[in-house]
Amino acid sequence: MTPKPDRRQMKSTARLYAVQALFQMEAGDTTLEEVRDQFIEHRFGAETEEGTFVSGNVNLFETLIFEAVNQQAKIDQLTDRALVAKWPIDRIDSTLRALFRAAGAELVVGKTPPKVVISEYVDVAKAFFPEGREAGFVNAVLDYMAHEAQPEAFT
Repeated sequence: MTPKPDRRQMKSTARLYAVQALFQMEAGDTTLEEVRDQFIEHRFGAETEEGTFVSGNVNLFETLIFEAVNQQAKIDQLTDRALVAKWPIDRIDSTLRALFRAAGAELVVGKTPPKVVISEYVDVAKAFFPEGREAGFVNAVLDYMAHEAQPEAFT
């Protein structure tokens, strides 16, 4: 029997799933509702022949994907300001774009301390890019975004 994940692990899993869902929406031209239902039915604690998917915080997952979609223009502008001028968000890797949108949604909602958001999404970047420099890049971009989205958290 797989041990039940703790609350922190469930939130971390929700963030990872949100990045995957946002990527899937963009890559597969899937609607928000379709991808939400697919993840809730087939990921969160689902058992397959290969094993059991980790359970996650469904409420956080839904908040992240809904806010990322509903506030995409605002989040993308925030991300663009954090990126080098020659690399607007539409020119970066689609996985990183999904990551910045999920993290941006969490920063804009403002319920999680920015330093936690940065740390969590740097870990997500490491999961997707275990051998690359992307984690440092993600850290720098999210730090800039966090300072702009929640300046009061850094005073």
